[in-house]
Amino acid sequence: MEKESLRLGIDVGSITAKIAILDQCDEVIFSAYRRHNAEPLLTLQTIIQDAKQSLGDIKIDLLVTGSAGLGISEKFNIPFIQEVVASAEVVRQLYPEVKTLIDIGGEDSKMIFFNADGTPDIRMNGSCAGGTGAFIDEMAVLLNVSVSELNDLAEKYTRIYPIASRCGVFAKTDMQNLLSSEIAWEDIAASVFNAVVLQTLATLSRGNFPSPLILFSGGPLTFLPALKKAFMRVLDGGPDSVLDADNTEFLPAIGAALANSSNKQEIVLTQLTNLLNTEQKHNSLDQNRLSPLFEDSEKYKRWKEAREQHQVEKIDFKQLNGADCFLGVDTGSTTTKLVLIDEQGRIAFDYYCNNHGNPIKAVREGLEKIWQMFAHLDSPPKIIRSMVTGYGEDLIRTAFGFDEGMVETLAHYRAARSFDKEVSFILDIGGQDMKAIFLKDGHLQNIEINEACSSGCGTFIEAFARSLGFSVSDFAQIACSSRAPCDLGTRCTVFMNSKVKQAQREGADISDISAGLAYSVIKNALHKVLKITNISALGDHIIVQGGTFRNLAIHKAIENLLGKRVFCPEIAELMGAYGAALTARDTCIRLGRIESQFVDFENLDSVGEYTKKQIGCRGCENRCAVTKLEFKNNNIFYTGNRCEKIYTNSGKRERIGTNLPELKYQLLFDRDTNPVSTPVLTLGIPRALNLYENFPFWNTLFIESGIRVRLSDPSSNALCEKGVGTIMSENICYPAKLAHGHIYNLIEAGVDRIFYPMVFYEKNEFINSINCYNCP
Repeated sequence: MEKESLRLGIDVGSITAKIAILDQCDEVIFSAYRRHNAEPLLTLQTIIQDAKQSLGDIKIDLLVTGSAGLGISEKFNIPFIQEVVASAEVVRQLYPEVKTLIDIGGEDSKMIFFNADGTPDIRMNGSCAGGTGAFIDEMAVLLNVSVSELNDLAEKYTRIYPIASRCGVFAKTDMQNLLSSEIAWEDIAASVFNAVVLQTLATLSRGNFPSPLILFSGGPLTFLPALKKAFMRVLDGGPDSVLDADNTEFLPAIGAALANSSNKQEIVLTQLTNLLNTEQKHNSLDQNRLSPLFEDSEKYKRWKEAREQHQVEKIDFKQLNGADCFLGVDTGSTTTKLVLIDEQGRIAFDYYCNNHGNPIKAVREGLEKIWQMFAHLDSPPKIIRSMVTGYGEDLIRTAFGFDEGMVETLAHYRAARSFDKEVSFILDIGGQDMKAIFLKDGHLQNIEINEACSSGCGTFIEAFARSLGFSVSDFAQIACSSRAPCDLGTRCTVFMNSKVKQAQREGADISDISAGLAYSVIKNALHKVLKITNISALGDHIIVQGGTFRNLAIHKAIENLLGKRVFCPEIAELMGAYGAALTARDTCIRLGRIESQFVDFENLDSVGEYTKKQIGCRGCENRCAVTKLEFKNNNIFYTGNRCEKIYTNSGKRERIGTNLPELKYQLLFDRDTNPVSTPVLTLGIPRALNLYENFPFWNTLFIESGIRVRLSDPSSNALCEKGVGTIMSENICYPAKLAHGHIYNLIEAGVDRIFYPMVFYEKNEFINSINCYNCP
């Protein structure tokens, strides 16, 4: 009698490849879970070989699932099952008591609600990968820790801070704010997981609330206990509300093996290995391609030699005996730069390093290197003026006693002018921000910066390099050898991920993908983020700078797209610090020599050390948890304050103006909400949207009608979280999300009715008003 076939389920997702082999009793007898590093087919082949070595050349019934599994199914004609359907099959057959399944994968998340009769109500995220495993990976990279270390940090948190989760760019901005404010890493890690929970619920719940029993699945929820705890904290559930099951990281693969599909393929493992080794033709390889960055290696060599001619004047450090020097510091969102110049503006020392989430330590290490060089001179130079610029300007200036701070846009402008007095356009692209400066006759005409999207910034290309298993420098180098760059469009990082995956599925070379991404960086920067439509307005004296332009492929991409020669200084990544140093020198020339407040080098070991004190601000209903940092130089820095009404880092103000928002708030809401007679009912009014400013009218109308009015509580993060799972759309704006929390708050207050009129148009109060349309 022929032995019955075993069942193999293959789940290849955006980041990992998983397989599960089940016996006739539905027991898992072999499983594997591996990151495929953008090579899903090769990884799968290796796993199948391991299964063959472990179990022999067995016969199996095969079904494949997963986002990348779909491509494998199409290429090799292997039967496919949708991963959400596969996950639901596991619950139906093995865990029928489960009422809610929450699954988080590499770039997708799923939630399945099971009705009383067992039918599934399936929800899945759309185009946004916010709040998924890839999002967690990005946040771990920003903190320079592994994902498991991020989990360990989160286990020790004391406070949760709001972090955006819909977009990795916004999240990085929030995290940089927290890092530059010296918030504990444990709290930041826990806040990342909290953001994932809120994003998952906001995107997938849509009016349903997860009810027990709850089954968590997927790699992040299996390997990160702190993430599961964050879910239970937000859902307010106890241990009895969660089913503790085995092999939850393999759930879709197990579901594929369990599925009673009539089109399952019966095959021997050796045959499967041979099938996966079959060469496939890709009909679309020659489509959607761009012109190469360089036509041949000789032109690349000549272009690189010409680029390296743009040298800045430097001086040997040993020639600075007893000389006056000027120091510029640029503490950016991801990196720290220091430049030391002499009185002629020549660079004697420069330093560039990654912050790794600790800008104070990064600056101290740079200063220590300067001091080590000073120690070898008979008569050490004297730093007579220092200037700091960049993202962490306030914190670094407070910690080290730097003399002045300046806006980084002006620092970059000052540095560019030192190279070309006739500069007409400056494009600076950093880690998370970009600045476009338009000039005419040496004067600033306009400045554009990216407000929200950083899809054309340095972290954009860095994230893709890491995801494909390359260092940024190697990734840039292979782009220069590309013969047919892929046209990957001008979209945000999430959409670009799918474009890259499609290119890989079609067999595109990594060099073509890298070159295509270089083009996309510039297209995103010029057209999508900065919205530059008239190339001629840039003039003919264009300078590019910032760490992103250390990438030769990106520099050449902007030249190809503009059809112009573009000047890139050899110190592109140091231009902010160089401009700050030059400005410090300009100040001394203009005002004369001024005694510097800069910290003594001999006390560097203790510089940046501080005592921390938690303060509960009661200036408004936000009740901010302010942290007071008191440095050894007696300077004080406040973090965690959302405004400077009570705690400020701007020094004492001679005159404190009227707090108009607070005055408006009092005029709107400081009024009686009870009718004179016995109320006939209590009517709830949400303190949100157009009801906010119209509250005096509605309140008067109702109390005069004998109705008691109950306002929802003031807006807060906790109130917003209450209603996040009731939102039906994932694209709704934050004020509208907040309105759901206000409605939920009124329900909990036990009001008889909730008043929420749909008032689209109001009276046009002013003749020159463009519109009187309300967002209802």
